[in-house]
Amino acid sequence: MKSISTPRLRYGSRASLMAAGILSLGLLAGCSDSSDRPNNPPQPEPQPFQELYDQGIDRYIGEYTPMLSEETDGIVDHSFGAGDGPLCLDGSEYTMATRDAGSEDLMIFLQGGGACWSELCAATPNASPGIPENGILDPERQDNPVRGYNVAYLPYCDGGIFASDIDYDTDGDGEADRFQRGLHNLSAGLDVAARTFPNPRRIVLSGSSAGGLGSTFALPLVRLQYPGVRIDVINDAGVGVGRPGQPDYLELLFDDWNARAFIPESCENCIPEDGHFSDYHIWQMDQDPDVRRGMLSHSDDPTFALGFLMIGFDAWKEALYPEMQQLEDAHPERSKYWIPIATGHTFLQSDEIERSAGGVPLLEWIQLMLDDSPDWQSAQD
Repeated sequence: MKSISTPRLRYGSRASLMAAGILSLGLLAGCSDSSDRPNNPPQPEPQPFQELYDQGIDRYIGEYTPMLSEETDGIVDHSFGAGDGPLCLDGSEYTMATRDAGSEDLMIFLQGGGACWSELCAATPNASPGIPENGILDPERQDNPVRGYNVAYLPYCDGGIFASDIDYDTDGDGEADRFQRGLHNLSAGLDVAARTFPNPRRIVLSGSSAGGLGSTFALPLVRLQYPGVRIDVINDAGVGVGRPGQPDYLELLFDDWNARAFIPESCENCIPEDGHFSDYHIWQMDQDPDVRRGMLSHSDDPTFALGFLMIGFDAWKEALYPEMQQLEDAHPERSKYWIPIATGHTFLQSDEIERSAGGVPLLEWIQLMLDDSPDWQSAQD
């Protein structure tokens, strides 16, 4: 399997342009002959995730607009056509959808559906239009904490958890036939969200499975689009447990997906020796004090434990609980977890949304989170 370089145009990031503007103003101020200039002028607050922008994760922000946007029953489908931009694994066009409920609040939801890398390829290869109206996306469900929110729904079809940026020729005929354009798709979808809902009061960033993992990589780009807005991350079954003691597994994924730009060069422990991704989550929370994160997982997740990770249930559980506690210990007011003793994979778009952990129903737990309630605490059976 050979990787094929597709045309890439590098553009200056918004963050870099903002920094340049601040620097220019500083130089102009330096030309003043005012005698009452302070000896130590105040420095601008560092922008969250600036290092990642400098490494180029925002290279496709502002680059794509939909070829077609069509409204049906209150849902607008935005499709991007084919070419060097957004694309699905099988070469079909990428599409995402929005639903305007007239709210001040916005939910950005990332769909899941497998993964594709050099060891295994088992992922959803194309994107479907519309927004499924089940679980947390059901606008009529009375106990749904986000039922009245505006929605930006991003289907998943790149096999690289929304972070990939590489094409492959898998049959050796000299033509690309596997298109892992997750970063294009994510950037294009977030651009549509920002144009459609430019001034939300708050954002819920959520996703299931690969979409839960994708919410980690979407976070700095959502922050770039919405500076200063409160972001609550609800990560459903993408909590970042890896292969214990095998950091090479994470290294392989980032290399196969050409996603290294998401790992800050200054963070030596973001791919740690224990093989899990908690240190990266902690780094993100250190960067941005306006983010809170709720992690959801079954005690026994066969999709990860027996499937993609191939580590078994015992090793999964031995890692899961300490990793989630590590996140809470690092940010006790802003990071919590919810884990029932049960076998399953995701919650938010399935019947598993009815479960409770530690006596707290899941939707009630999410409501407590969004209400800033002191009763929002980690829960497990």
